[in-house]
Amino acid sequence: MALVCITGASSGIGEEFAAQFAKKGYALLLVARNEQKLRGLAAKYPHCEIFPCDLGKEEEVKRLIDRLKEEEDLRFMINNAGFGSAGEFEEDVPENDLQMIGVNVRAVHLLTHAALLQMEKKNRGTILNVASIAGLMPGGPFMATYYATKAYVVSLTSAIAQELRRKKSRIRIFALCPGPVDTNFNRVAGVKFALPGISAKTCVLEAFAGMKRGSVILVPGRLLRVTSVLARLLPRGFVLKLISGAQKRKLGR
Repeated sequence: MALVCITGASSGIGEEFAAQFAKKGYALLLVARNEQKLRGLAAKYPHCEIFPCDLGKEEEVKRLIDRLKEEEDLRFMINNAGFGSAGEFEEDVPENDLQMIGVNVRAVHLLTHAALLQMEKKNRGTILNVASIAGLMPGGPFMATYYATKAYVVSLTSAIAQELRRKKSRIRIFALCPGPVDTNFNRVAGVKFALPGISAKTCVLEAFAGMKRGSVILVPGRLLRVTSVLARLLPRGFVLKLISGAQKRKLGR
């Protein structure tokens, strides 16, 4: 049975991906730190395996990779786990930033590589790396590390997509770059957005539509797509000033 592995599956976008893939009849491998939430999801869906795991720990990532190596038909890999924090860079706790880099960068990098190797055995499959609109910006004052991690994900995904195209592979890879989404992420990051977020369901359904079209970079929402284009066209320094002002307002400064 075709399998979907979803990290960060216990809430928000990951939980919604689980619901949508279950409707499509896929077997699920749900990964998150919150075992209790995972058990609740497993009770809702047939053909659902849970894998409690802290992707901030390299040995835990390797344990998940070992599980993926056992899978004969890994059809989708959804790298959704991630978190952010807000504040001035000099006030950051380095250990917390390294933990963020571990989840947002190292885990995504290693799991993308492992999934690609498994999918190449049958020359089919799809990898979706959940980045952020932050990854399309020139930087993120007051969320410097988070923006940098998401830029890494966008760059990595874009490069792999081109490599796959050159060799006419049937494996596809995408980067989902949402803006504000109504999830637990915002509470953890400690930010408030000026604009209301879209629902996790809307985000996921737009991701499916984008994958069907074949766009490597998926930006849900027309206004956000316009924003991402403007960020590329406007002077870099000007965009950074705009982001800085917006982030300071989110923090109430």
